[in-house]
Amino acid sequence: MKNKILCLIFFILTLALAILSLFIGKYHFSFDELANLNAMQWQIFYTLRIGRTVTALAGGFALGLCGFVFQIVFKNALASPSIIGVSSGASAGAAAGILFFSGAFAITLCSFVGAICAVTLVLWFSYFDKNSRKSSIVLAGIAVHALAQTILMSLKLLADPESHLASIEYWMMGSLGNVSIDRLWWSVAVMIVTSAILFALHRQLILLSSDEDEARSLGVSVQGVRLVVLFLATLCVSSVISMTGLISFIGLVAPHIARRVIKNNKLSTMVMASVIGAALLLGSDIFARSLAKSELPISIFTSILGVPFLIWLTLHQERLR
Repeated sequence: MKNKILCLIFFILTLALAILSLFIGKYHFSFDELANLNAMQWQIFYTLRIGRTVTALAGGFALGLCGFVFQIVFKNALASPSIIGVSSGASAGAAAGILFFSGAFAITLCSFVGAICAVTLVLWFSYFDKNSRKSSIVLAGIAVHALAQTILMSLKLLADPESHLASIEYWMMGSLGNVSIDRLWWSVAVMIVTSAILFALHRQLILLSSDEDEARSLGVSVQGVRLVVLFLATLCVSSVISMTGLISFIGLVAPHIARRVIKNNKLSTMVMASVIGAALLLGSDIFARSLAKSELPISIFTSILGVPFLIWLTLHQERLR
């Protein structure tokens, strides 16, 4: 009962942030004005404000969920889409999609390919660690992140300064400024489907955090489930990146906050991590468009929260439980 109440409290907080997000921005709207909007004002509200809020909700939810999944699969408290290089790989793929293709589907597909390549390289690099240290995943992620950044810089050199370069820079900074409701449905649909399947597999996923022999004795195909959930989580993250660009640390911070609130590593924590991720991205987006005259990159605010948290987490060597 306590866990359900805590989940409800965070859900209400996230809902309140979503409502606040609808009314904050360059164009001011009030509750009273919504009933009397003219056609142009309603189009701005529907296309830009609602689209942005939906993206922040769905994207943050997906990043929080996938951070939880990566930490369980890799059995590493530091694993997250940004730390292990998945976000960087997805961003490099999205940049290639911008440069060589066009359309939301092509960019999402390229982003997914980049993310899959990043996960594959991380697993391959960490495989050579004969001592099987948990830190090898993080070290491999740092190497893959550096490689992805090198690819990004190379793509920027090839990009047309008057067209593609600005779009690639947007991806590297992370922002919801160019999101509109007409462009987000494909990516949001991918997030919803992959998230639903991950929640459907929650029993098998949670068992991955225990000993592999114990999981097998309970009927879990360890290798099969691991590959499926990694594939789904990577696709989910890449669909977020294809819309928002590189947003760091939400996938790291949200699951740890959820564990400290719920005090376990079960389905309720999985739900809480997703809801907290949505709240963090909504809050960061609200700050990004309200603290200065011009809009700021979201990653500034997620990094302000995430970097000290990462340092604290590294020093305390927190274990998954």
